[in-house]
Amino acid sequence: MALNNLCKSRKLVSALRSKFYSSTGSLVSVEVNDQSGIALVNLQRPPVNSLNLELLTSFKDTLKTLEKEKSRGAIITSPFKTFSAGLDIMEMYNPDPKRAKEFWITLQDVWIALYGSSFPTVALINGPSPAGGCLLSMCCEYRIIVPKTVIGLNETQLGIVAPSWFADTMENTIGKRTTELALTTGKLFTSEEALKVGLVDEVVQSKEEGLERARGFLNRFAKISPMARSMSKQIVRGETIQKLVKNREEDLQLFLNTIQQEEVRKGLGRYIEALKKKQTA
Repeated sequence: MALNNLCKSRKLVSALRSKFYSSTGSLVSVEVNDQSGIALVNLQRPPVNSLNLELLTSFKDTLKTLEKEKSRGAIITSPFKTFSAGLDIMEMYNPDPKRAKEFWITLQDVWIALYGSSFPTVALINGPSPAGGCLLSMCCEYRIIVPKTVIGLNETQLGIVAPSWFADTMENTIGKRTTELALTTGKLFTSEEALKVGLVDEVVQSKEEGLERARGFLNRFAKISPMARSMSKQIVRGETIQKLVKNREEDLQLFLNTIQQEEVRKGLGRYIEALKKKQTA
């Protein structure tokens, strides 16, 4: 059994190296432990992992390969002080229509692949994780966060509305009432607040401790049937996934119409200007 797992792990390493290190550069890096078969996936678009089309495409391809090669599990994290600052505002501000369409479809693909992955996943949230960063975190089955950081769907603070499948993901994680309050106020939870409401499962003192805890969680499944584990996950998450699958085109058109609204454009413009002032201060 150990030899079989080792062979599978080496096959996964080979597949990932040939696909990613040569074709998608450094936007996503993957390291697979030869013994456990667990993949460490780093999102690494400096400086804050803003989710643009290219990063999402690389991440989608990574998930596809992990799925195809029957990964034992994945830890998703960042080499930066921010886990992910969320969706890249520039993909939504005065966008090229063709690129905006591809961007949103790719985001849908990433959510479906990560939320419904057959392999277990852990988000190691080693820094701020607002909006789209929070979405990626909630897609994982286990979430570990370091102290003194924030996480949440804060779209209303930018004058936009989190899509229904963002809200569904949060509701499935922390419940309807807490989700309603969080979405309407655009709340960013501190690490301790996130633990209290169930948005994360553990608070650790360092990324290194987080990696150890993440591997510990994934190792729980070493003696559990992958098929039984995956089917149980689908029972819990399948209805939410199918809701988006059935309404993908409607969701896409809603996004495209929203980003063309003048009020939304102005709100995003103000946010961009605020970021520029912050960077030059």
